Amino acid sequence: MISRRNAVIVAVTSLMGVAAPAFVWARSLSPVARFDTDHDRTVDIAEAKKAAAAVFDRLDTDKDGTLDIKELKGRLSRKSLNAADPDRDKTLTKDEYLAAVEQRFKAADPDHDGTLSATEFRTSAGRALLRLLD
Repeated sequence: MISRRNAVIVAVTSLMGVAAPAFVWARSLSPVARFDTDHDRTVDIAEAKKAAAAVFDRLDTDKDGTLDIKELKGRLSRKSLNAADPDRDKTLTKDEYLAAVEQRFKAADPDHDGTLSATEFRTSAGRALLRLLD
């Protein structure tokens, strides 16, 4: 669903004959449309992890191979970070981040079919997963 802010940006830029910024279009697509690389209208764990790996790389601004609470930018609470951090070093490696993604994916998949539909992304567990994929 496109936000009101993004709708205004799209409307104004189209009236001016200017293309809307790419982030507006990307964010307005459904999660399935954004992450479904095999075009089966669902997102599986491999597709979710691929998106999450790209997010990890983008968030790792100091390029040390880990994310701290500051680099996570609110995607995980301090409590969730501690739960996802088995070595208790207050950072997440890419493997730890992807393990958190897998855990949230499973929580968002109540029918245990290994895929997420648009409906499943709209649940609270689905939205929690989206915070790690966007």
